[in-house]
Amino acid sequence: MKKTIYTLLILLISLPIAGQLSQQSKNITETFFPDISSVENSTPALKKKKGYTNYTELWNFLNDLKASHSKNVIISTIGESQKGKEIPMVILTNPTDNEKVRVWMQGGLHGDESASTEGMLYLIHKLLTDEKYKTILDDIELAIVPMANIDGYLKKDRYAANGLDLNRDQTKLMAPESVVLKNAFVAFNPEVAVDFHEFRPFRRDLAMMGNFGVVTLYDAMFLNTGNLNVPKNLRDLTENLFVKNAQKSLKSSGFNSVPYVSTADYNGEVVFNQGSLNSRSSVTNYALTNTIATLLEVRGVGIGKTSFKRRVFITFSVAISFLETTKNNKLLVKEEIEKAINEQREDVVVTHKRPIYKDTIQVIDLNTEQIIDLEVKKRDAARVQPVLVRKRPIAYYLDEDQKILVDKMRILGVKVAQLSADEEKISESYTITYYDKNFKKYEKVNQQDVRTMLTKEKKIFKKGTYKVSMNQKRANIVIELLEPEAPNSFVSFGLLKTKEGAQLPIYRILN
Repeated sequence: MKKTIYTLLILLISLPIAGQLSQQSKNITETFFPDISSVENSTPALKKKKGYTNYTELWNFLNDLKASHSKNVIISTIGESQKGKEIPMVILTNPTDNEKVRVWMQGGLHGDESASTEGMLYLIHKLLTDEKYKTILDDIELAIVPMANIDGYLKKDRYAANGLDLNRDQTKLMAPESVVLKNAFVAFNPEVAVDFHEFRPFRRDLAMMGNFGVVTLYDAMFLNTGNLNVPKNLRDLTENLFVKNAQKSLKSSGFNSVPYVSTADYNGEVVFNQGSLNSRSSVTNYALTNTIATLLEVRGVGIGKTSFKRRVFITFSVAISFLETTKNNKLLVKEEIEKAINEQREDVVVTHKRPIYKDTIQVIDLNTEQIIDLEVKKRDAARVQPVLVRKRPIAYYLDEDQKILVDKMRILGVKVAQLSADEEKISESYTITYYDKNFKKYEKVNQQDVRTMLTKEKKIFKKGTYKVSMNQKRANIVIELLEPEAPNSFVSFGLLKTKEGAQLPIYRILN
């Protein structure tokens, strides 16, 4: 009977109507996740017992800070949501002659993760009003988008108004907000980027684990990329300097954190995926543009306003840690990014494989409300192995009729030129040798699974053919977009439709 009750409980919190409810017992909250009274009631949602920052309060809060700190604050509108709401971006810096490092931070990409937005507002307030933090901006230019998915946020829904998950839309760019955010990101050209989120601690799959179901223990999880097309020096710098410093900061305040894990069905069993590989989501997408990037997940979805100040403070603490690490390692950050741009791999990894292994994680048992060890199966992006590897081309060429794909690449910050005259080049062309279409839509598209054969030939490319040089800062993301077998490519997402036996209008130029 007890197991049935716990199972129904966790199933209930997975429903959309439960977004404002808390399925966490008072005992679990007080034992493991007590709130923090020392957090100032300085932002709109922190000032009220019920509800979160609304659209009017957001703009009033930002404009009031701008009026009081006009020398340090620039507020701009980067575009509109699908419902016509203006999306604000705040740029903070101190007017000094110091060389600045550009840092990008955003919250609220998922609309039901309210503490991520409030954490960004709290960060803005503290940077402008607390003497302890004011000098951070001497060496940093900080861009913050506090409420990235305004339509979803205002109805406490994860998704944008057209039903798309904005953190699954970073390569296909089908939501207007995705385009707006990417345009702003590219224009700002950050060297460090952090995307703030919250995760759901009570999940359907966890309901069937342990004796009567389990729930996640951790306050925060850090999601880093293991994608092998991201230069190793940037992956190492992110993990070994930035994330480690943030984890130390959290630990010193009594919070626990681990690498991010999510559950997935793999061959009929639940497997815990650790780390990121997919360029369709922010952390890998950012990193593929030679940016030091991570994504923070704070324990919060589905528990209403429970431990809200705790969640806001964790978001704020990690943001401050990343800013301080950036300030204290300004030259190192710039040197490592330059190194990543100049020292390109000789090959490209089209597909990856994560080995499965057994591990033990700590969870809270819902029967005893005590911490237990749980044996699980994991697939870790940090242990990833290359599967399909190809020689890195010096450029990709696309037929002149592929303007839609070219426009998306340009939104992503990729430089694309057009041939001013006919050119004869040795190239490799793709012929589809295997084709399978998924008729069940994923994020509004029918995905395509393909295999290709490469054919080398001397070919004349006509004037007007698009040329994507691989000697540019954001070249690594091009691999994910144009190699057809890559899981987030234009072909995989069905943006470039094809069929078995077809030759793709994309070519690899080798010399």
